[in-house]
Amino acid sequence: MKATVMYKAGDVRIENVPDARVINPSDALVRVTRACICGSDLWPYKAMEQSETGVVMGHEAIGVVEDVGEDVRKIKRGDFVIMPFAWSDGTCEFCADGLQTACIHGGFFGNAEVAGAQAEAVRIPLADGTLFSLPVAKDDALMASLLTLSDVMGTGHHAAVTAKVAPGKTAAVVGDGAVGLCGVIAARRLGADQIIILGHHPDRIALAEEFGATDVVKERGAEAVERVLAITGGLGAHSVLECVGLEQSTATALGIVRAGGAVGRVGVPQDPTIPLGDESFYKNVTIAGGPAPVRAP
Repeated sequence: MKATVMYKAGDVRIENVPDARVINPSDALVRVTRACICGSDLWPYKAMEQSETGVVMGHEAIGVVEDVGEDVRKIKRGDFVIMPFAWSDGTCEFCADGLQTACIHGGFFGNAEVAGAQAEAVRIPLADGTLFSLPVAKDDALMASLLTLSDVMGTGHHAAVTAKVAPGKTAAVVGDGAVGLCGVIAARRLGADQIIILGHHPDRIALAEEFGATDVVKERGAEAVERVLAITGGLGAHSVLECVGLEQSTATALGIVRAGGAVGRVGVPQDPTIPLGDESFYKNVTIAGGPAPVRAP
């Protein structure tokens, strides 16, 4: 089968690789109908060390179940399924708490252990606890939208929830990438009265405004903090969604959150140290977030 294989930073190839297949009794084999590139894929694209074997990339996809192991009970051949970016058993204590990304027996797709989903097919470990089936046909008009549920929409939602977005409050979204845009959608769904998008790409800003952003901040760093504080009467935002993962974006998030507010971090950290600072302590700021449990109901 064909797959997207990364060998080092900037070296990505479409190659023929061994066919994905059921290995363990709890596995399923999914024929991928759509997959996408995550913002987190950009980090290895920029910094991955040389690999002799390469890594099949990708951790978000939708498709049709082609085969299942003998222990699989809930997922059936022919099911249309959403594949979250993490696999989980659905039965451990963390899964029961709705935190499948911390599953005791789980892991993440797109590495030497479990190949990624930018391929014609992918093996799904612990299929019953991982896959989410939907009663739709593979050519349904909603396919592009359903693909976002494998990662990016759930991640934006997780940012909003951990940032405690609530009706009548002000939310600020740091980053205008796909996760940030989904964070705008989530903040609007959760009832935020004011939604500030921090970004500088005109096409993405236009989408953010379409999705519900009420204010736009194009500045960065200290100027961005100053601008958000001006918009919020010097108080800052109740909820800040940090959707980038860099030192500057995190510092900005902590600078614009109001006293007693919350920051939801979902940008994969790319710097060795994340600045927390004394200010967040004395402002009684809640800092939460992490890999989104998109498999959670």
